[in-house]
Amino acid sequence: MSSSPPVHSSTETVDPLRIWFRFIRLNRRATNAVAGELRALGLSIPQFDLLSTLTEREGLSQQELAERLYVTKGNVSGLLDRMVEAGLVERRSIPGDRRSNALYLTDKGRALADQGISAQRAYVMRTLGTLPAQDLAELERIVLAWRDRARAEEDASSSRDR
Repeated sequence: MSSSPPVHSSTETVDPLRIWFRFIRLNRRATNAVAGELRALGLSIPQFDLLSTLTEREGLSQQELAERLYVTKGNVSGLLDRMVEAGLVERRSIPGDRRSNALYLTDKGRALADQGISAQRAYVMRTLGTLPAQDLAELERIVLAWRDRARAEEDASSSRDR
């Protein structure tokens, strides 16, 4: 079953709110699909986020990890405790800092992260990856422009709050 995207005539008004809702629904659909694949590996989305973040940069403190995950240090604390207990992550002392630990993946944690990344990559390639290269380039341009506007809004909002 093939359905083509709606074509807008030059006189038709494009509604940003309608696009927003479509974007949110697509995000939920994609997240649910990937969550199902991660569940088959024994991972939740938050666990995978933590592991995959550490594949990008090990040695983070708990505070740095929380910032990268856009959560509070308290939110990541319990999750991190469970990941350490499961033998997926280890805490190592930071010389000269008795209050913080550096976080590292264990071999088991890295293997599980790699499996999760492979599952995520496979889903993306089966869906987004099937779009023509020109469409992908245009989508990336649009997403980056939207991100830049969102960042500017966030900066302006935090400036107003000071």
